[in-house]
Amino acid sequence: MAHTTRVLQSEWTKVRSVRSTLWTLFAAFIVTVGLSALICAFTNSGYDDFSAEEKATFDPTFISFAGMTLGQLAMIAFGVLVVANEYSTGMIRSSLSAVPQRGTFMACKLLVATALVLVVGMLTSFITFFVGQALLGDLGTSLGEPGVTRAVIGGGLYMTLITLFAMGVSFVLRSPLLAFGILMPFFFLISNILGSVSATRNVGHYLPDQAGSMIMSVVEGGMEGGDRPYGPWGGLLIMVGWVIAALIAGYLVLKKRDA
Repeated sequence: MAHTTRVLQSEWTKVRSVRSTLWTLFAAFIVTVGLSALICAFTNSGYDDFSAEEKATFDPTFISFAGMTLGQLAMIAFGVLVVANEYSTGMIRSSLSAVPQRGTFMACKLLVATALVLVVGMLTSFITFFVGQALLGDLGTSLGEPGVTRAVIGGGLYMTLITLFAMGVSFVLRSPLLAFGILMPFFFLISNILGSVSATRNVGHYLPDQAGSMIMSVVEGGMEGGDRPYGPWGGLLIMVGWVIAALIAGYLVLKKRDA
């Protein structure tokens, strides 16, 4: 136990001593809250121009998280930097020499990152929701409405899971440039394209970000969730499956390959 405690302290020191890593969390907060607020303000002013179908399926909770599409990229950056920076600087050799139990090393790194991201994610999710509802005015909702609290907590869980997924992939790729080169285009472009094109929509809906985002949806049939064959918890479970697969792959690479 004492050994594990020292490893946890070491991983916390690594995270807080690299300012660029912590700045990604601050960027995730600012981008998510700021962009969501802007979208909610425009939605409020343009609501009268919505079609009858758009008004019937309008989801004020989900729209308040619109900025998370961009904010999640900063969370992905955090996950990549926490893992892959050690490989790019060569520090991984020292880390594994000090902690030869690679499972312990990975578990402690994941635990420290998860605790930090969960706090930031929950804070971001709740503030984003309250700011968004304030800007939506009469169109807004409250935590007391059915499904809303689940969606807001789910926003924090989503940001945590997307970070863990990025960490798992980074353990596999072992290079920040390669991880950024694959993850950023995938989540920013490819996933959205696959989910928007009718021929590939069924595939796109099972990707981690699109499935996981359903946890933030409240209105059935509204705001990107109407034609999916699973509900909010089902979508989050699919995302958890992706995260587990990425972490298992990352552990196998860490265990079998030299630093």
